[in-house]
Amino acid sequence: MEVLISIYLFIIGTVFGSFYNVVGYRLPNGDSIAFPPSHCPNCNYKLKFWELIPIISFIFQKGKCTNCKEKISFIYPFFEGLTGILFVLSYLSFGLTPKLIIALTFISMLIIIIVSDYEYMIIPDEVLIFFGILLFIEILLINGPLIALKSIFHGLIAFLIMFLLKKFGDFIFKKESMGGGDIKLLFIFGMVLTSPIAILSIFLGSLIGLPISLVMLKKDNSHIIPFGPFLAAGAIILLLMHIDLNTIISWYI
Repeated sequence: MEVLISIYLFIIGTVFGSFYNVVGYRLPNGDSIAFPPSHCPNCNYKLKFWELIPIISFIFQKGKCTNCKEKISFIYPFFEGLTGILFVLSYLSFGLTPKLIIALTFISMLIIIIVSDYEYMIIPDEVLIFFGILLFIEILLINGPLIALKSIFHGLIAFLIMFLLKKFGDFIFKKESMGGGDIKLLFIFGMVLTSPIAILSIFLGSLIGLPISLVMLKKDNSHIIPFGPFLAAGAIILLLMHIDLNTIISWYI
């Protein structure tokens, strides 16, 4: 049964991942996520339904547009597959429990943010507001009003600490050290993970991002590195590993 559920969630995850690609690419440009329908960005060829099957279509089309033969970015199947894998890992981590709903919602938000921040260095407010409200409702219904209020408190603490870190970074580097979207994102991290774990995600994200950033800067030292994808990676790891304050305390006892 576990294998069947995992396969089902992987398939569902790739389908959602395909949609999250569209949202991540279109929303920062102010484009509709529904119209025009999926098309080749090079020749505007309208994709047929068999050309929209996650991952499989990319393989059978050999990574090229059917009409103009322009190469299709590997980003599309990568995030489709990544979303499917993360949906499965969420199930293996939380089982068929109400917390799985929160985990899948949280990861869905982060996939969109990774795509958007990587491509445009923008974390859309629309994404943060929509998923912030949705996650609060889920926390309220699953854990009750007291925990929901605590989640808001943790969100505010995480937001404030991230804001202070930004101001400190601005002072040290004499320029904007991080975007406003990263600060707002920490509010949602605090809601879902609690403020101590949200802060830990900053350091874990920095640790993940440091070697990647060094390689990117070596190739082009004028390139600005988006921090959102690294924050998201840190948060996902902490979420799936069930790291909480008690876990951290136990490391030092």
